[in-house]
Amino acid sequence: MQLIREFERYPAMERIFTLVQEQEDAVFLDSSLNNQLGRYSIIALNPYLKLVKGEQFTVNQEVCRESFEDFVRRYLKTHREENKTDLPLTSGAIGYFSYDYGRKKEGVSARYGKDVDIPDSILIFYDNFIIEDHKKSRLFLIANDHGQTCEAGMEELCKLMELAWEKESCGEIREEMDSVRQNAAVTANFKKEDYMDAVQRMIHYIIEGDIYIANMTQQLQIKSDVPPYEMFQKLRKSNPSPFGGYFNYGNFQVVCASPERFLQMRKGRIQTRPIKGTRKRGSTPQEDAALRLELEQSEKDKSELLMIVDLERNDLNRVCIPGSVQVTELFAVETYATVFHLISNVVGTLRPELTVMDLLEAAFPGGSITGAPKLRAMELIDELEHGRRNLYTGSMGYLSLDGDCDFNIVIRTSLYQNGIYHLGVGGGITYESELEFEYEETLQKAKALLEVLGVSRLEKL
Repeated sequence: MQLIREFERYPAMERIFTLVQEQEDAVFLDSSLNNQLGRYSIIALNPYLKLVKGEQFTVNQEVCRESFEDFVRRYLKTHREENKTDLPLTSGAIGYFSYDYGRKKEGVSARYGKDVDIPDSILIFYDNFIIEDHKKSRLFLIANDHGQTCEAGMEELCKLMELAWEKESCGEIREEMDSVRQNAAVTANFKKEDYMDAVQRMIHYIIEGDIYIANMTQQLQIKSDVPPYEMFQKLRKSNPSPFGGYFNYGNFQVVCASPERFLQMRKGRIQTRPIKGTRKRGSTPQEDAALRLELEQSEKDKSELLMIVDLERNDLNRVCIPGSVQVTELFAVETYATVFHLISNVVGTLRPELTVMDLLEAAFPGGSITGAPKLRAMELIDELEHGRRNLYTGSMGYLSLDGDCDFNIVIRTSLYQNGIYHLGVGGGITYESELEFEYEETLQKAKALLEVLGVSRLEKL
């Protein structure tokens, strides 16, 4: 059974989530950039089924002998619920798949130990959802009865909404903290010279024919007195994104402002939007326009993106109806607060006998953050990078009980644990790559997150 109700008043989603953000497993998929990609934002509450894939696979903290993938396939089949609304989901799970999950799936070993102690994957099925349709400016409350009655869940949601509206009307919930903090200390697992040397070695592998393109990253650790939820509040204002979010998993929190969709599937129709090519925003309108034009005309960035598009097409063709995979956009430029991105759009239709888990297994991890060929690129990533990626370049999003999904690429994302923020930054490497430019691009991608943590001088890294 399920109850769906529209809430007539319109408190901001961030203000609603502020009231529950301290609850363990409270999650918020936040489309703070309201464009054609970021139409919906989703808050999920009251978990009833928690799947954790680590050294062991547990279901509600009990070890399960069935594989994680087989359990999800079976559960989606035996608990299928149709979504008869226009909303992205009315029942299902929210969670993540880390890069380490994909690395293990592909059989790639890791030279380094963990910098953070997190599971490879977490998927949590929730009873209650609050969904905002940004396009129509409407709020919907959804209560399911897997862990409690629909009536109890809806009553709880209505009380939360009334409280949020009351506090918003009285000005009791601030959109963000007013404090200015400058006590951040940043360390990187690469020195500049070492990173450029690693890029040069990757270029050598490209020249030798091992790969065509690879993504090279470095990891930053930031000690800051900005609490993770405050970071999220500030980041969603200063750097809005269509695929952002905040996940509170108790012993770690995830703050995300990703601009990249990895996989969306609705009614069997799949979309992936790889990003390859970045330029910073200009300080004047003239400089801004010139940098955008530079990206639009960059043959290096176009060839980089084209290689990833071919990889994504191949991945989708493994699970899609023959002939359905098409490129609907090739070299489009998207604008964000601190950068421009070059993107493409690839679509396809899933074969009817397959499931969303088959899609994820075929395409994960995303080609834009690994390289081509994918397996060899991942092997070289482990050889040349100075640490594990952990969650970084994995995927966060939702999986619906009707078989739909929407997952991002975990970039522009910080993981907070034990007082330290962990932030990965990187870029695509081809034989045309310039060493200095590639290093500076990583810092540019870190800029928005570092600034809200009190780091303003990137040249110190």
